[in-house]
Amino acid sequence: MNSTTVRNLLVRGMLAGLVAGALAWVVAYLLAEPLVDDAIAFEEAHAAHEHGGEELVSRALQSTAGLGTGVLVYGVAFGGIAALAYCFALGRVGRFGPRATALLLAGSGLLAVYVVPFLKYPANPPAVGDASTLNQRTALFFLMVALSVLLAVGAVILGKRLAPSLGNWNATLAAGAFFALAVGLAYAFLPSFSNEVPEGFSASLLWQYRVATLAIQTTMWTAFGLVFGLLAERLLVPRATAAVGASGAEPQATPVAH
Repeated sequence: MNSTTVRNLLVRGMLAGLVAGALAWVVAYLLAEPLVDDAIAFEEAHAAHEHGGEELVSRALQSTAGLGTGVLVYGVAFGGIAALAYCFALGRVGRFGPRATALLLAGSGLLAVYVVPFLKYPANPPAVGDASTLNQRTALFFLMVALSVLLAVGAVILGKRLAPSLGNWNATLAAGAFFALAVGLAYAFLPSFSNEVPEGFSASLLWQYRVATLAIQTTMWTAFGLVFGLLAERLLVPRATAAVGASGAEPQATPVAH
């Protein structure tokens, strides 16, 4: 894949990330922000003392323009990184077309980058979590992300190496079992922070908030996979068809990355 194609895919990835970020913003505003307000109300009602001074940024601004700006910037950056990963994956993970590869990348990314770490260290609303362990919890979450991604890559490599001897189906099952076992060991050995929910905090509110954050990420990754897959297919398939047609050979629907 030449540098011009990579650049075009990068631009399309950033555009798809912007669209995905806008949709995630809507989901976050509708589902998560009301729960954040409830959590903040609980925190203020149970504060041991009054905090002096006024807020530098109002809660209304945080939940609208602030939230939107942050999610959109994140979406563009996320789309660019995902597009570069797509350039590497295209033609290397099986005989999938551009759109199918984008959806496969989005689904795998959602699982490895968010769902697996989330199950060990789920998101917490305000008032939940000990402030003294914040840095440790943040570091461990990102460690879990790194481990999950590395293990997912390792599972893909293992599956490809086992395929000639076991067949694609059995090799996929073996690679999946390896990933699940390795993740289970990481869950077992890494510390947990499940006892940091304050007394009296609504279990229903905590559960709804965590489901909402999962919905936000699912929206982001799914929208990116659908939009970027369409944009990538429009870029890659006509070129591949024209190049093959000029040589008189049979058209191929799947471009091969070099």
